[in-house]
Amino acid sequence: MKVKVEKNEGTRLDQYLSLTLEESRSKVQNQIREGHVLVNGKKEKSSYLVQLEDEIEVEEVIEESSLTPEDIPLEVVYEDDDLLIINKKSGMVVHPAPGNYHGTLVNALLYRFSLSQKDPMRPGIVHRLDKDTSGLMMVAKSDKMHDILANMIQKKEVKRTYLALVDGIIPHSTGTIDAPIGRDPSNREKMKVTDENSKNAVTHFKVLKRFPKVNQTLIECVLETGRTHQIRVHLSYIGYPIYNDPVYGKRKNTTSFGQFLHSKSIRFIHPFTKKEIFFEVEPPKEFQDYLKGIEE
Repeated sequence: MKVKVEKNEGTRLDQYLSLTLEESRSKVQNQIREGHVLVNGKKEKSSYLVQLEDEIEVEEVIEESSLTPEDIPLEVVYEDDDLLIINKKSGMVVHPAPGNYHGTLVNALLYRFSLSQKDPMRPGIVHRLDKDTSGLMMVAKSDKMHDILANMIQKKEVKRTYLALVDGIIPHSTGTIDAPIGRDPSNREKMKVTDENSKNAVTHFKVLKRFPKVNQTLIECVLETGRTHQIRVHLSYIGYPIYNDPVYGKRKNTTSFGQFLHSKSIRFIHPFTKKEIFFEVEPPKEFQDYLKGIEE
């Protein structure tokens, strides 16, 4: 992976890569120490201060055990020679990572399909869903499709719609949250709205139904950007966190189901057939049953 420094000049190399790659600082420091990071073609220490126009090359280190094909049930809603669309269940991690090398979506995909190898640590993965976020995901089977889909997402040519149940009654019918998101310096596992070492993030939402008795609102969200934990962070930031969110929520009595956030639909023009691809899936049973239970 190659990164060109365009801002945050004077930041330590390890800190810059940790924020840019959304990896832990300790992992980045190990990569630098072991010679897997080059700055302008040379090895540098973690304390190196990055300069504008520096070209940083990061070699992904893959542990063999992390990419084991596993016979895990999958719901495939679309497949062709280059593309898959998966309905990911809540609770499934998307790709292997330190401490969690098995039972992921990638392990399940590798058992059944040949996947793109643009990122060997995350074969086929063009975009991600959080562990406890359910719903539709695109997966690339070929490198060519991987590049095209990534470019389409960057150009906002893929419309992803989410269903979210939030705590609180949102008074407005629609809204847009335009607030930059970066790593929380006090907790590396969390993201936050911040102007420091952040990336622009935009989320649009529309109220579908209000539930005054339980003080909750069902909304539909459309992503304009795709930052880590974006919807969860943005909704918490405006005071309406996703119900049952164990990280950004208000309540402590969360259940094993995780946050009530579901990737409901996906729409784009297939780059090869030029036909519109559109799929929509219902949220998990736990989500649906809860909504039925709070109906007036």
